[in-house]
Amino acid sequence: MTPHLPLRTLLLDFDGVLAQYTRATRLGRLAEHAGCSAAHVHEVLFASGLETAYDGGEVETGEYLDRLGVGIGRPVDEATWIDARVAACRPFAEVVEAARRLSTRMQVAVLTNNGPLMAKAVARIVPGLEVPVFCSGQLGGRKPQREVYERALEALGAQARRTLFVDDLFVNVRGARAAGLWADTSRDPRAFRRVLFRYGVGV
Repeated sequence: MTPHLPLRTLLLDFDGVLAQYTRATRLGRLAEHAGCSAAHVHEVLFASGLETAYDGGEVETGEYLDRLGVGIGRPVDEATWIDARVAACRPFAEVVEAARRLSTRMQVAVLTNNGPLMAKAVARIVPGLEVPVFCSGQLGGRKPQREVYERALEALGAQARRTLFVDDLFVNVRGARAAGLWADTSRDPRAFRRVLFRYGVGV
């Protein structure tokens, strides 16, 4: 099934769509900073639920960094956090360039399940892609919650039925479809090209 009306907005996940994210690299950088094991950083960030709480807007950036620093035994400032996140991401150059070209003739934005600091990291990871970045933590939830998509669309002034959302996880695609968006999965440049072709979005 394809849209009956021309699509006006392209909403993209970041990790897995615009860039390949390697969590182990991020954990390693933070572990090196603190002089502890990557397994301990994982425990503090992920097993504890701290990262999920930050992604969902339940924890402010200052408290998040404070709790992370206390947990791993050394203070973590914004620059250190961003450096670790940037090191863990490798942009899919072809996808980034396609999104950049499309942004000259339609609305393009990023919607990622991350806390607000991720917006600063995105600006460094893909410096040539100057589009709005919506972090779930700023929207008060996490994909695949319906309200996250709706709040992003409201901020963009976009219509769900004229928006294509692309994510690497089908659970998030399903959430977007439930919110009335067109949506599909992509995990590499080849898949991204297929999605654009399928929905009539040429580059």
